[in-house]
Amino acid sequence: MGYRALLSIVLLLGLINDDTRQVVGVLNPELYFNVAISYLIINMLLLTLSRSAFASNQAFLFVVFFVDILAIVMLSDASGGMASGLPILLMITVAASAIIIGNGSIATLIAALSVIALLADTLRLINEQVLELNSLFPAGLLGMLIFTVSLLIQAVARRVGKAEALARKRAADLYNLQRLNEQIVQHMQTGILLVYADDRVRLMNQAASRLLAPEQPQPMQQGRDLQTYNSEVYEQFHQWRNTKQHQPRPISIGEDDNKIVAHFRTLKGEDSSQTLVFIEDYTPVTQYAQSLKLASLGRLTASIAHEIRNPLGAVSHAAQLLGESDELNEPDQRLSEIIQQHTQRMNSIIESVMQISRRQPPQPKELKLNRWIKNFVEEYKATINFEADIQIEPSTEEINVRFDADNLQRVMNNLLDNALRHSELKTGKATAAIAVSIETPTSKAHIDVIDQGEGIAASEQAKLFEPFYTTVVKGTGLGLYLCKELCEINQASLTYRRTGTGASCFRVLMTRHS
Repeated sequence: MGYRALLSIVLLLGLINDDTRQVVGVLNPELYFNVAISYLIINMLLLTLSRSAFASNQAFLFVVFFVDILAIVMLSDASGGMASGLPILLMITVAASAIIIGNGSIATLIAALSVIALLADTLRLINEQVLELNSLFPAGLLGMLIFTVSLLIQAVARRVGKAEALARKRAADLYNLQRLNEQIVQHMQTGILLVYADDRVRLMNQAASRLLAPEQPQPMQQGRDLQTYNSEVYEQFHQWRNTKQHQPRPISIGEDDNKIVAHFRTLKGEDSSQTLVFIEDYTPVTQYAQSLKLASLGRLTASIAHEIRNPLGAVSHAAQLLGESDELNEPDQRLSEIIQQHTQRMNSIIESVMQISRRQPPQPKELKLNRWIKNFVEEYKATINFEADIQIEPSTEEINVRFDADNLQRVMNNLLDNALRHSELKTGKATAAIAVSIETPTSKAHIDVIDQGEGIAASEQAKLFEPFYTTVVKGTGLGLYLCKELCEINQASLTYRRTGTGASCFRVLMTRHS
């Protein structure tokens, strides 16, 4: 469209300029001027439509090129026909139509119309005795050349179109493949970081962000120094870079004591200074090793517990019979009571050990946490023989998780028993709160069991989940240990923390199930 507008201006200026006035518009200056002005106005209007979707319509393009043919032939007629040289412009029009119009038949029709118009105008001028009869030869030669150019350019345009379509298809395939690779990398469970020679992380996927820096969104992680993520990963990276030897060692991340393992690979290519760092979650490995250890320990402890249980039962029975004797004095009666109390405690420990050893693999199913917690609290209150105030703070949205319902009930029973007991020891009232919510950085679901007790001292928290550790005189020390193990075999975790108000809180953290 820009070419047409410029051409119409040049043709109009040719009539005004003294040097070209003898070439253009010599036969009919008035017709030449009117056609040139009209052609300029039409081209200016077409220029405004060139960016619209209408401009790619085949019928519209045919009309545009037909107007070009009429304008050029009329301007040529007003200037003396073939002698003016203006019919050569038809060659550009036909060539442009062969390139722009995708339909070969329409492009050929435009070439035919150009030749017909050219020959008809030449015959008219011969009839008017403006041109000689021999002017038909250059007109015919130009017509043949127009047809030849149209057909050749159409052939080239078809080949170029096929090559362009193939290039577009290849580009689309490459783009889709790149997007697929990005999606695969972003949704891998293994964290991937691209580290340059200056130790800066240029790229990282979602898993790496979740494992190394769950407190911040992934876009904020780009471009930072590797040392700012984890100093131990940074040290292992530089040790590997200097020695090219690396022995993977578990690295602790965060207060939940999650562990990761880092592996390093040089990125092959022209720039060998780039390194891929693979971050893997070490928790499944720990859980599997723990399950193997517990399986072996369970078989051993079950055998020991069974052997202890028989003589312990005999001791307990004898102590009961002794306590019923009328010949015992008061000190001996007290000793008999002590024997019975401790045999009962030993029996509780044995029951807990047997429970661990008989533990079956979990059978997880989908649970709606808000509804499940509500039903659990109602059933729990129905089983206890004392008054308890248990507050429920449900999540604002429905949360689905996969967890063995029996395992989760056992965990919640133990945590709620502890919460009510410790709250009553400090405040005189058996109170507890259960809050269900979503952890913002990781989008994991968690259940908080909150009590008003004294809490656990910071120095004792490291031993909180160890077997046989207890702060209660009559406790076995296996309750929290069993709860943690039940959480881990269900791909969850159990941790202790303080709330914002200083209350004690046990948190069960689990992955949401969509």
